Amino acid sequence: MTPDVMILAAGFGTRMGALTADRPKPLIPVAGRALLDHAITAARAGGGQIAVNAHYRADQIAAHLATHHPDIALSVEMPAILDSGGGIKRALPHLRSDPIATLNADAVWAGPAPLSVLTQAWDGARMGALVLLVPRARATGRQGGGDFTPDPQGRLSWDRADTGLVHTGAQLIAPALLADHPAEVFSLRDIWQALMDEGRLFGVTYPGHWADVGHPEGIAQAEVMLAHA
Repeated sequence: MTPDVMILAAGFGTRMGALTADRPKPLIPVAGRALLDHAITAARAGGGQIAVNAHYRADQIAAHLATHHPDIALSVEMPAILDSGGGIKRALPHLRSDPIATLNADAVWAGPAPLSVLTQAWDGARMGALVLLVPRARATGRQGGGDFTPDPQGRLSWDRADTGLVHTGAQLIAPALLADHPAEVFSLRDIWQALMDEGRLFGVTYPGHWADVGHPEGIAQAEVMLAHA
C-alpha cells in the first residue's frame, strides 16, 4: 500500500514570533533544510502523491514548491483557514488513495520512515484512522503532556498526563470520514472523537525519535536530536 500524503502547513504565523516576520513557519531552516523539506522527505519515503496546504505567506510556499518540488500539489486556504480537518477535506481532489496519510510540517524524524511504520500496521477492516505515537521521553521539544493511551488492542482514548503517548502528526485515515463531514472548517479531533466512540481509532508506536518544531526552542532541540541520530 502506498498512501497519498497531505502535509499540513497552513498556519497563522504566530507561534514562532519574530522568526516568521518575513517567512512562514514551514520555510524556517532546521539543520540546514526548510521544515517543509523535512516533511516532504518523510512523505516521499513510503508515500505517493503529495499535497501541501498553506495560509500565512502562502506565496512563499508556492514559490518554494515550484522551484524545488514541482510535482507537489498546493492547496491555498484564503481568505479563511480551514483547520486541520477542513484543510484535508479541501485537498482531497489531489489525494486518491484509501487510506490517505497526513504529516505535520513542523516536525522532524530520526528513525525509520514514519509512513512505513503506519502502513505495516494498517487494518482497514477495523480502523477508521491509525495515529503514529511516540513516548514522551522520545518526543523532543514537546511542551506539555501526552495525547493518547492505547488499550491492549491498540484502540485509543485521550490521556493528557505525562504517561500518555504523544501524537506525532502522522496518521493514516479513511478519506470518506473527511469528505462526508458536513462542515467546511473543522478539526481532526472531531473525527478522532467519533472514531474513538466507535472503537475505530487506533495507534501504533514509532520506534525512533521525533521532534516538535512548532515553537522557537524546538529548532535547536531538533538539531541536537538529528546530530545524534
